[in-house]
Amino acid sequence: MTPAMALTAVPAPVAPGAPAALAYRLNFRPDIEGLRAVAILTVLSFHAGVPFFAGGYVGVDVFFVVSGFLITGLLLARVTAHGTFSLADFYARRARRILPAAGVVLAATAAACWFLLPPLGRADVAYDLIFAAVSAANWRFVADRTDYLAAHAEPSPVLHFWSLAVEEQFYLGWAPLVLLIAVLARRCGRAALPGIAIAVCVVTAGSFALSLRWTAASAPLAYLGSPSRAWQFGVGAAAALAAPYLARMLSGRGAAGARAVIGWAGLAAIGWATATFDGLTGYPGTAALVPTLGAAAIVLAGHRADDRSPSGAEAGRLLATSPARTVGRLSYAWYLWHWPVLVLAQARLGELDPPARLALVVAAGLAAALTTRLVERPLRFSLVVAARPRRGLAVGATSVAVPLVAALLLGSGAIRGLEADARRSAGPAPPGAASGPWLLAAPGPAGQAGPVRPAPARARVDYPPIAGCEVPPQATTSPACRYGPPGARDRIVLIGDSHAGQWFAGVFALASRRGWAVEVLVKQGCPLPRLTVRSPQLGRAYTECDVWRRHALARLAAGPRPRLIVAASLNRYPAGARALGRGWDDTLDRLVATGAPVAYLRDTPTLGRDVPTCVSGALESWRRCSVAREAALPRDALAERLARGRRPGVSVVDVTGALCPSGPRCPAVREGVLLYRDGAHLTSTAAAVLAPRVELELERLGLLRPFPPR
Repeated sequence: MTPAMALTAVPAPVAPGAPAALAYRLNFRPDIEGLRAVAILTVLSFHAGVPFFAGGYVGVDVFFVVSGFLITGLLLARVTAHGTFSLADFYARRARRILPAAGVVLAATAAACWFLLPPLGRADVAYDLIFAAVSAANWRFVADRTDYLAAHAEPSPVLHFWSLAVEEQFYLGWAPLVLLIAVLARRCGRAALPGIAIAVCVVTAGSFALSLRWTAASAPLAYLGSPSRAWQFGVGAAAALAAPYLARMLSGRGAAGARAVIGWAGLAAIGWATATFDGLTGYPGTAALVPTLGAAAIVLAGHRADDRSPSGAEAGRLLATSPARTVGRLSYAWYLWHWPVLVLAQARLGELDPPARLALVVAAGLAAALTTRLVERPLRFSLVVAARPRRGLAVGATSVAVPLVAALLLGSGAIRGLEADARRSAGPAPPGAASGPWLLAAPGPAGQAGPVRPAPARARVDYPPIAGCEVPPQATTSPACRYGPPGARDRIVLIGDSHAGQWFAGVFALASRRGWAVEVLVKQGCPLPRLTVRSPQLGRAYTECDVWRRHALARLAAGPRPRLIVAASLNRYPAGARALGRGWDDTLDRLVATGAPVAYLRDTPTLGRDVPTCVSGALESWRRCSVAREAALPRDALAERLARGRRPGVSVVDVTGALCPSGPRCPAVREGVLLYRDGAHLTSTAAAVLAPRVELELERLGLLRPFPPR
């Protein structure tokens, strides 16, 4: 994200009578400085939770367009004046404008994380800081957002650096491409502008087509990926190329009215997108055209062939006011500071309401003002630094090196502590109790402090050993997944979403004692009841889930009858009670039709936080990571109906009493066992500990014959 600039590169005709002979000159555009204020205020209001700003994320799109217009205009000014430009000078200018403020914020964030985050959180942020410092944060977060198993991680305090990474990656390719076109045109004795215009069209069209494709396939990839965002910089570049012609067209009588219509239409488009878009909008996709073209309209409406100020009826007049320009000048530093302030405050204090978040955002503006005055502007306008490109590049290299060192110090310290915790928690999982108030057969620590098993870092990856069988969101069928003796004649089928998959260790234990196999039919984020939901990883309707469910149920119907079907699913999918009831009836009818007994495992508590991270900083008091019972363990209508015997052929197995015993809060740790690998799934260790309890319940219900000795 390009910081607020005092000078902008604006195309202009050399003379009124020679529209084909174009030069580009530097000209101050106060309305663009004000447009930056619009962009930053929409983003800040969105993150603060201000009403009617649910689509405030479009402010980033406005920044992209403005950046494309300004930077391409700057390149065009160099090309038309000299026929070429220096890449070293270009990147030195960007380095001293962008990197010092970013380096200060990253280093400050690393220092704050050391005091405010638990050890596992520090280790996570250390990796984020490294990627942010080298302008690759977007790909780090693409991996997180498209990975279902990472969906419950806490937000990163440097998540917003994805947009800076996208911008730097774009100019890493765009500036050399423009230079190549200029050099080739000069050697051939031709004008460079037609070639640059063709490049703008090709890059913009190709990137937009890719954005549409990725939005349909994986919205997080489309949102964070630089190839799918390049078209917005291309729109800004196209505006820079088109501005002289449009300025000439709007230079006659009545031009002010046309400019006013274009400018206000652009501002209205941004406002409409901000107020009507939300988290369910397929974005970027075609929806991104609204704020992108709106920003381009404002930029074009404010460009003129002379140096006259905007008239009173033009949107540019509002944007050029002193308050708007003041906010615009702070926009870059304010963007950098606001997100870590919000995230780290909430990591320490818990979820805050919108007024508190808004107060924090405003407070971040003070840090932005100091950074702008003491860091950004002195280095940007330093005659000593600007005198030679290598000095600007050295400033940039230092601004990258400092946060890298801070990240390495933060991460290494956290990892040493986590490794020590892991050594204290080494050893096999303790056997669980089959009944009674205790979780373990030999009761564990009675207190609420000490080492836990698995250790927090190990718990984060304590998945069931069914890699490849818990199929990802893109899959529509499950492979043949059968665990146990190769010649086993009987099998238990484990079917559902990841809340079924979490039980594999327990189900496999009771099946192994009988010499049976376990067949796994599990799909991530896919409700077992017939419901059509939205996938956060795909960013759209989860049609793959509907296809998978049909295939899985058809496979069960066509195959040999299992000895037992164990079904489980998250009970918090967004659906009305009637729709959920009908969905379960449809699925259970088909399961019962196989002739096998069906056991529904009541869903486990959902703590709604990154439990291993919390526990890594609460080994002296596990209670700090507990959650209110009513929030963690909501009513399960299906379990209640099955317990009353209202559904022949289906029984409910409820072991939530062992996970959330009587009391106002559900614990994250019981008797030294860390129960959850994230905010919603059991560790495989906890599932194994609960196996005897599940087995005894199945025997009590008559779904399994007792198997002595226990």
